[in-house]
Amino acid sequence: LSSSSGLTHESHKKDVEQVYLRCSEGSIEWMYPTGALIVNLRPNTSPASYKHLTVCIKPFKDSAGANIYLEKTGELKLLVRDGDRSPSKVYCFGYDQGGLFIEATPQQDISRKITGFQYELMSKGVASDLHTVSAPCRPCSDTEVLLAVCTSDFVIRGSIQDVTNEAEEQESIIHVGVNKLYRQKSKVFQLTGESGNWRGQIKTLLECGVKPGDGDFLFTGRMHFGEARLGCAPRFKDFQRMYKEAKDKGLNPCEIGPD
Repeated sequence: LSSSSGLTHESHKKDVEQVYLRCSEGSIEWMYPTGALIVNLRPNTSPASYKHLTVCIKPFKDSAGANIYLEKTGELKLLVRDGDRSPSKVYCFGYDQGGLFIEATPQQDISRKITGFQYELMSKGVASDLHTVSAPCRPCSDTEVLLAVCTSDFVIRGSIQDVTNEAEEQESIIHVGVNKLYRQKSKVFQLTGESGNWRGQIKTLLECGVKPGDGDFLFTGRMHFGEARLGCAPRFKDFQRMYKEAKDKGLNPCEIGPD
């Protein structure tokens, strides 16, 4: 978390302050914004790998007081307009496309404004998984499922208990009952209640039309801004078939107990 305040240099309203961030994910909070803020993302990786990185930002729900631009060699491209209230909208760009330039907008009372957002740095391959433009609801092929099992942030066998649709955010929340937990990067799936059942929530696009149904699925996906996002999710019996066929041919990319 990086925090800054415009009140410390209010007498110099045209000041430009530089912030350097080394973490691959975190958040920026600029209280009482005046002047401008340049955000330099400098991850602890080799500069040669920078061209393979994607930057994503997700403004806080009540973020206000500044415009956020993508800046490269003095040219500004508006990314988030002050007052844009698109809930949960994520803005992504290639690391080599430029840095972030945050410019305060004129305010009568700056003390009431806080500009802020979460950010994540990830490889371009992961980012394209999360923001597939062409066919976000397309079923995965056998090869894609087997690869997802090896590379996903979470892999579970479970059933759909319920689905909550959020029309404003154009998302569906899948309430999952977990029968077997193979892997999870963050503690999204946890033991709940006296019964000792594992449960958790996975988000996906509303347009995919997910509905509650019988039977078990293999849920895979990635963590994105602290939320589990759905990747490949075949029926579990179909996954068992794929896994057995690949294993018999020696083509399964990694080992997992599918029973």
